[in-house]
Amino acid sequence: MKDWLGRVLDARAGESPAALAGFALFLCLFAGYFMLRPIREAMGIAGGVENLQWLFTATFLVMLLAVPLFAWLNSRVARIRFVDWVYGFFALNLLAFAACFASLGDSVWLARTFYVWISVYNLFVVSVAWSLMADVFNGAQARRLFAFIAAGASVGGLLGPVLAAVLAPLIGEAGLALLAAALLLLALTLKAYLMGWRETRGAGRPGAPPTESPRRPVAGNPFSGLTRVLASPYLLAVSAFVILLATVSTFLYFEQARLVAELFPDRARQVQVFGLLDFVVQAGALVSQVLITGRLAQRLGVRVLLAGVPLLMCIGFLGLALLPTFAMLAGLMIVRRIGEYAFIRPGREMLFAPLDAETQYKAKNFIDTVVYRAGDAASGWAKSLLELLGHGAWLPALVGAGCAALWACLGFYLGRRADQAAQVNEAERR
Repeated sequence: MKDWLGRVLDARAGESPAALAGFALFLCLFAGYFMLRPIREAMGIAGGVENLQWLFTATFLVMLLAVPLFAWLNSRVARIRFVDWVYGFFALNLLAFAACFASLGDSVWLARTFYVWISVYNLFVVSVAWSLMADVFNGAQARRLFAFIAAGASVGGLLGPVLAAVLAPLIGEAGLALLAAALLLLALTLKAYLMGWRETRGAGRPGAPPTESPRRPVAGNPFSGLTRVLASPYLLAVSAFVILLATVSTFLYFEQARLVAELFPDRARQVQVFGLLDFVVQAGALVSQVLITGRLAQRLGVRVLLAGVPLLMCIGFLGLALLPTFAMLAGLMIVRRIGEYAFIRPGREMLFAPLDAETQYKAKNFIDTVVYRAGDAASGWAKSLLELLGHGAWLPALVGAGCAALWACLGFYLGRRADQAAQVNEAERR
């Protein structure tokens, strides 16, 4: 079984258990999130489709407040305990929302608050999880194993909507929030195993290149994530890549919300539509992650992971400009999300695996949260402005095609840099 699993994962001796633990950790996180995601989408519509840009702006402002606090915690708490504090905090938040769901019901302000909170929650818990993986595995291990580890997110994304559909009539929104909190705490036990494995077979193993001790806090101050990004052309390029990713995603998201609100006015029907889209996306991403992504990165390099999907999105936006229907939009959303989960996200995380702890935890967290949500907010207002011009769906689609073309060029540049660095490291090891 170990030999077969090792061949499937392209894992070396002793790496399969850690890869499975990483897989299971992401399964827990995404199962919890995707139980709540259809509720979030319906709550976003309940707050008014015309107000979505305000919700995106509120999410960005909350990020601006939250990131320095988490960076301050990262500078005070040993790296081996940082994830415990973050996930423990969010588990308490979920308990509070469970109480609110049980007592306040269909409050519009509760819907808006939950929408903003879960948008912050999702980025933080996932960003911290990938920081942990970049800390546990070295660069060579990341290129081989991150695709399989990311497949845990897809399995969780498949399991979450099923759990929501089966359990929601029995335990309601409050019960789903409690179950999500329990899965978050289960992820902490897997994190403890991974940090122990790191010292024997991972990035901190004997004979590996020296790394900073995880028993000390990460160096820097609450704003060192920002200063690191501003001082590094490479990290600025990664930030621009993330902004373009957010812009393309937001344009599609707003159009999806508008069409779903028009075609499916019933909230229960909206939850079903979003759940079905999530299921198709996660199934497609899972197949790609297990069978394609790792081998593609090994043979053709990270540049293919980071540039291929943006090129497809550019073509898709041009198709949407010519045929602005829900079927075309749904197909484009599915391709975009499968591509992000299966290729772009693992490729992005491979960029950080060889870097130092301050970059992995603080600069990366700043990019994954503040920069991403800044792109969301700015593109949300840009989409609203384009709609005010009154030219229909074709103008936003053409702008989206242009953004996707720039996104592809930047992805190719970053991927080529990562591939060249990996070749140099391989040559030095030989």
